[in-house]
Amino acid sequence: MTREPNTRLADLFGMTGWSKGELARLVNRQAAVMGHPQLATDTSRVRRWIDMGESPRDPVPRVLAALFTERLGRVVTIEDLGFGRRGRSGRGQTQDGVPWPPERTAAVLTEFTGMDLMLNRRGMVGAGAALAAGSVLSSAMHDWLHADPVLASDGPRIDDPLRETLHAEPAGYDRYEAVPVGSTEIDELERSVDVFRAWDAARGGGLQRKAVVGQLNEVGGMLSYRHPDHLQRRLWGVAANLAVLAGWMSHDVGLEPTAQKYFVIAAHAAREGGDRPRAGEALSRAARQMVHLGRPDDALDLMKLANSGAGDEALPRTRAMLYTIEAWAQASMGHGQAMRRKLGEAEDLFVRDKGDVEPPSWMQMFDEADLHGMQALAYRTLAEHDPSAAVIAQHHAKEALRLRGQGYQRSVIFDYLSMASACFISDDPEQADVYARLALATINETSSHRTWDRLREMYRLTGKYAGFTRIADLRQEIQQALPKGPGGKGRPAMV
Repeated sequence: MTREPNTRLADLFGMTGWSKGELARLVNRQAAVMGHPQLATDTSRVRRWIDMGESPRDPVPRVLAALFTERLGRVVTIEDLGFGRRGRSGRGQTQDGVPWPPERTAAVLTEFTGMDLMLNRRGMVGAGAALAAGSVLSSAMHDWLHADPVLASDGPRIDDPLRETLHAEPAGYDRYEAVPVGSTEIDELERSVDVFRAWDAARGGGLQRKAVVGQLNEVGGMLSYRHPDHLQRRLWGVAANLAVLAGWMSHDVGLEPTAQKYFVIAAHAAREGGDRPRAGEALSRAARQMVHLGRPDDALDLMKLANSGAGDEALPRTRAMLYTIEAWAQASMGHGQAMRRKLGEAEDLFVRDKGDVEPPSWMQMFDEADLHGMQALAYRTLAEHDPSAAVIAQHHAKEALRLRGQGYQRSVIFDYLSMASACFISDDPEQADVYARLALATINETSSHRTWDRLREMYRLTGKYAGFTRIADLRQEIQQALPKGPGGKGRPAMV
């Protein structure tokens, strides 16, 4: 019987620079390190995996995942290699391997976090993959997200055929031993999420990312034990919250493909727990990531799915938050009318939320200050196409700064930069200089690369005023302060 090539494995293999014989030798060596000295792979077998779509037996997929992860410097899972459940090559799935079967979510979560921790320990960058397009993700996940979750398949049961594979030690990292947990342990996990979330808001994602990924890895192990439905739902909620945080922190430090994978995992986890609004919010994070990276069309594709996938259970404030992200994407494309319409809908929804229903923990940071902050960002972005929007951006930035509470240092820096940029665009360099220096004075207190990205955007606007003494000094201070990557990549363009 003729089989189709495993194109996903072939693509990744092509990136490594290995020969088929070299990969065979590496598999044998790595397998011995992982406790399988009897494994004997040769060149012809590697050829069959790639050219004929043959699926190797365990532990070979895990061995390959470890090898490709180390070689490429970013997380590569079994699904990424085209090896799915019971040897499927992954045809018909997206390049990101979604959606996967419900019973695989805990395993994918644990495998991915374990690989991420391995990269972290070895000091590897982990940013070498390409982002999946928004249209690819949304088309692959639409039917799956809108289907009713079946809690009976949340996690593999003890008699599940996958038991041996899921409980075998994954490639090169420790697996949490699946044991039952009770409501007290879940209470503690939920409190830890609040602590991590507060730290991220104050200091950025760099310092605590590894701790969040490690906690998520353990929760994945807990989910491989079948708990009563009410506890299983809460565990899926913890997993979704931690995965969003891991994704947001990864995005905050520039690990973009890793961040996107965590957002997809978070949407899976939320949906498995029956929390469609949380799944929609997780996808909206992926959309915000796309706007930040200059891909607003991809963001709009993801926001369509986020809005529809959130379902009727989404609170007005949740929908308001989703609309602000869509508005930012529209602003990035210069669509002022569409942006204003979405921001108007967001304001109406925000006012309609009477607070009689306590928002979920993941929505409690979207308050009035954050609403104004997103409006400021949208209008400041639109001002690149329509300078008259800059004055409105200044108004919202001032309101955001007035309303910000303690513990939101990263957001305050963003507000300063929105204000400074809007002032430059509206031909007020003196006011812009004040806010730019406020941002510069505190930007080193966070580990957020996104704040530096926004600072670079603002720096570009200073070129028009380079003849002003204070602005010339400001430009020099920014050049000295910006982190310098390899080859000077951190240096802003001289304009």
